[in-house]
Amino acid sequence: MGNRFDLTVVAVDSTSGNSFVNEAIAEISRIERLISSWDKNSQTSEINRNAGVKPVIVDDELFLLIKRAIKISKLTNGAFDISYASMDKIWKFDGSMTEMPTKEKIQKSVEKVGYENIILNAENHSVFLRLPEMKIGFGAIGKGYAADKAKALLQNKGVVAGIINASGDLDTWGKQPNGEDWTVAIVNPLNKEKVFSWMPIHNSAVVTSGNYEKYVRFHDILYTHIIDPRTGYPSTGILSATIFTKTAEFADALATSLFVMGVETGLDFINQLNGVECIIVDKDNKIITSKNIELKQLEND
Repeated sequence: MGNRFDLTVVAVDSTSGNSFVNEAIAEISRIERLISSWDKNSQTSEINRNAGVKPVIVDDELFLLIKRAIKISKLTNGAFDISYASMDKIWKFDGSMTEMPTKEKIQKSVEKVGYENIILNAENHSVFLRLPEMKIGFGAIGKGYAADKAKALLQNKGVVAGIINASGDLDTWGKQPNGEDWTVAIVNPLNKEKVFSWMPIHNSAVVTSGNYEKYVRFHDILYTHIIDPRTGYPSTGILSATIFTKTAEFADALATSLFVMGVETGLDFINQLNGVECIIVDKDNKIITSKNIELKQLEND
């Protein structure tokens, strides 16, 4: 998936621990073969190849993942959209851009994007992309889903505690061997060596999306690399967003959505969801939290 996965398990000895880790790696690799749009043999690639042509019958697992993704798109009013993969890449965040794309280019870049054009048939579990050249991709949800599946597999094998870290998407269960909860550091996005709080997490997922390394600036506005799939314009106003909820899949999607929504709308949205909390660092490096989070600032911060 183009990401690093770090796996931690609590086991009676290193032999059984390594065996469990290897089984989890095999599960993550299986998910990749299913959802990767880079693998021409995956069912996802088959769906994309047949955009505007015909429906493709897929495994129940992929069908249900796409169904949940569409549900999140509806929940977020399109701020999250797996058809973002159809977007023309007109923004470059490698330092090569010298001027903004034109309004016409930006509008054209999202012509093929729109979750409403993903047609699901529950009877035969087929997926049809209505528009020619339309594509779906799981970059904003796939690693969270893989982490959830690896966690479920290990729990079913009897692993009492552990952490799946999918490049910053954390999925936890159980407790540390000393009986304490796992803890996650909340860092300053402009200085990742500086931790401003630690939070205990118990049998839940924590996902952080950061926008502070890939950006361009035009007319004193910072445009960051997470792009609104509805408009084609990059998100503004947020440097990092951390989501706490039960599954990494849902947290992954919501972290991306927050950037697109912006601070005010995003915070209001999260505060209406049960079992979901967030920490936002805005463009001025100000920390904003949802209503049920109390950060204990570290001394000398």
